[in-house]
Amino acid sequence: MKTRQIGTGVPGAEGRSLLLLLLRLLSSLLLLSHAGASSLRYFDNYSLRPDPSYVLEDVAGLGRVFDGIGGLSGGGATSRLLVNYPEPYRSEILDYLFKPNFGASLHILKVEIGGDGQTTDGTEPSHMHYANDENYFRGYEWWLMKEAKKRNPNIKLIGLPWSFPGWIGHGQNWPYAQPQTTALYVVSWILGAKQHHNLDIDYIGIWNERTFDSKYIKVLREVLSQNGLKRVKIIASDYLWLPISIAMLHDYELMKAVDVIGAHYPGTHTIPEALKTQKILWSSEDYSTFNDEVGGGCWARILNQNYVNGNMTATIAWNLVASYYQQLPFGRDGLMTAQEPWSGHYVVESPIWISAHTTQFAQPGWQYLKTVGHLVKGGSYVALTDGLGNLTIIIETMTHKHSKCIRPPLPFFNVSEQIANFSLSGSFKQLRTLQVWYSKLGDKTGNNSILFKQLPPLKINDGTVTLKLGLDEVYTLTTITTGQKGSYPIPPESQPFPTSYKDDFNIRTPPFSEAPNFADQTGVFEYFTNPEQGGDHAFTLRQVLTQRPITWAADADQTISVIGDYNWKDLVISCDIYIETPHSGGVFIAGRVNKGGEVIRSAAGIFFWVFADGTYQVTNDLARLLILKKGHANVSAGKWYTLTLNIKDSSVNVILDNTHLWEGVLPLYPKNGWAAIGTHSFEFAQFDNFHIEATNVHS
Repeated sequence: MKTRQIGTGVPGAEGRSLLLLLLRLLSSLLLLSHAGASSLRYFDNYSLRPDPSYVLEDVAGLGRVFDGIGGLSGGGATSRLLVNYPEPYRSEILDYLFKPNFGASLHILKVEIGGDGQTTDGTEPSHMHYANDENYFRGYEWWLMKEAKKRNPNIKLIGLPWSFPGWIGHGQNWPYAQPQTTALYVVSWILGAKQHHNLDIDYIGIWNERTFDSKYIKVLREVLSQNGLKRVKIIASDYLWLPISIAMLHDYELMKAVDVIGAHYPGTHTIPEALKTQKILWSSEDYSTFNDEVGGGCWARILNQNYVNGNMTATIAWNLVASYYQQLPFGRDGLMTAQEPWSGHYVVESPIWISAHTTQFAQPGWQYLKTVGHLVKGGSYVALTDGLGNLTIIIETMTHKHSKCIRPPLPFFNVSEQIANFSLSGSFKQLRTLQVWYSKLGDKTGNNSILFKQLPPLKINDGTVTLKLGLDEVYTLTTITTGQKGSYPIPPESQPFPTSYKDDFNIRTPPFSEAPNFADQTGVFEYFTNPEQGGDHAFTLRQVLTQRPITWAADADQTISVIGDYNWKDLVISCDIYIETPHSGGVFIAGRVNKGGEVIRSAAGIFFWVFADGTYQVTNDLARLLILKKGHANVSAGKWYTLTLNIKDSSVNVILDNTHLWEGVLPLYPKNGWAAIGTHSFEFAQFDNFHIEATNVHS
């Protein structure tokens, strides 16, 4: 066997090749070592490069116009607790969401047009409970839009109905019975936004995730134009690509009326029919995923791939901020978490900083390059330009298990570590430096995560950028120098809901129509100035719906508002109540209420009811199918009474004023839940001097 000797003397060709290879590998290792201190792995022009490279250029023109990244408040009551945060924490939360070059820096705010019905996590009040009723100060969406505009005057505003007040249906559970009536109702909301809050609504939707009506869309377009709102664009149908796309292709007037086709949870893909319309395509509701690091991975993947795979130029997250009781449906599915106004605690979650990778470095009106796509070993990249020489590149390498969204199912794919070579040409050939922002998503608890870290600028050699990409990483390479990872002092520690809680509702000019911390699940409970009462009951909380709304979810037949700590087990609840409906009226107070949101109809708990016919009941459920006790009570409409419900271990004691009505043994289920108030149907009723003392928390 012939052996090759490498030693002194002049090496042969093979030796020189091997020596050159060793030197280049050593150079790469030195570069990696240097870069490792900043978590960035660049390769210079002398590094080994993969083939092929990814070309970024504008020679062949540009792609679609970027419309922005947004968040959705509503669908429903997802910002309910935010309004009750004390300052400065409330403003800090808003800054993380909307302040440019600070946090998520969102370009779009979409809100629910409150329709009085249950729309996922609660009800949001309508500006017109009845046909002859208009009030543009109910709820908190007006306030939220103003706060967003205060921070970013260029933010785009969208309104979309989920439910509608009952009078719209003219006796039917259907908003299209009289299209003109519904269009006037929606347009009144847009006009009220301007008249009372100086808010310009930019886009309006049809009916969230429900059947659209072509005639209604055309009528809406006409009514908008007749009221000087030609600039307001229509999004349809906020559900699926079909059948709206086919309907538009076969209906010229419908095609003219619709400006944007909005699909929900499209799985990053569109369909040929939607593309044939040549309309703007949006993922007008997406994400809807628990906001841990996997949620951050879901958001990173779809923000890129909605355009790469589906030509979608805007993506809107449901929901904006998880500011509702976590045990309600889809707990913590917001871009950040703010569910403790009583403590001031909030958490800036990973999706905030994933958003910033795009929002801080590309603005609506920029255009995507045509040269975007998938990386050879998994992941994707997009690039955008303002047409004035600026360039932003966003790269993600999310793995399958680290980027599952709650819907739709995600087909399996592989991602591997890789070297990516980006070749800049056309207008970008002369660029010499790019700013670099980097994120690395760790495990679900956030261990080992690096979020939105600015790294040293990257020098470009001969128009080429080379990166070594690991798994579950996001890079932004950009000419924009204004990016910032905003911060505030650490907010207060998390605390449970107070075990002793009182509200007498004695506020002459409340800042919001709803009392703090009450989360309406069916019906609408509003501050009320009582013209017929003085003294103790001049100011109360009143349930104001007398007609079932056009429902989006399965609203209960009873109205109910929950409050407190879901883990409460033993507690004493007392409340003054006033039945307004003679003979058939009724109200309740409750504890251990175990369900809310879309499943409110099946809520169990311990419910203490009194009725205007002089009877009472204690039931194990909201629907009053499981009656524990019933009897006579000296109660009638038009008078104030005090109800007390004492729940301790397996016993319950119910008291009317100072009279003990019943003491009994409780069923084993449920063991814990919220406190609640409500009425036995859609009817006027008042509540005052609400008081809770909780003594035992379920572990």
